[in-house]
Amino acid sequence: MHPLRKLRESGKPTAAQISELLAENIVFNSPILVRSIEGREVCAAIFAQSSATRGSGTYTAEFKVDERTTFLRWVGTMDGHKFESLEVIVDNEQGLIVERTIALRPYPALKLFRDAMYASLKDKLPPDVWDYPTP
Repeated sequence: MHPLRKLRESGKPTAAQISELLAENIVFNSPILVRSIEGREVCAAIFAQSSATRGSGTYTAEFKVDERTTFLRWVGTMDGHKFESLEVIVDNEQGLIVERTIALRPYPALKLFRDAMYASLKDKLPPDVWDYPTP
């Protein structure tokens, strides 16, 4: 079992707990943001908020793509609506996460999730990660 999955299944992990699993230069790719986010501290805050924001659910699949790459599928709810994620996690030689890419569906639940994450993180992330610049 991947350490991030194990931690998330243990309850609502804190940013400090998640930070222990992340490489200093981690890159996070998410459909709720317009660009990748880099860095242990900010990614740990996002991952912890995500665990606190989304509803109940369970991981339904996990498999190793190769020595350092893990695929996870999670199914749960967001505000009572079905919500699911597919993610790919890449670890370094020390077992720390260097990249995490996530896809979420369906769109209406994703929008509820994004709006809730924005409300919680709008002051903690740069404003240019939430929307494209207006001309």
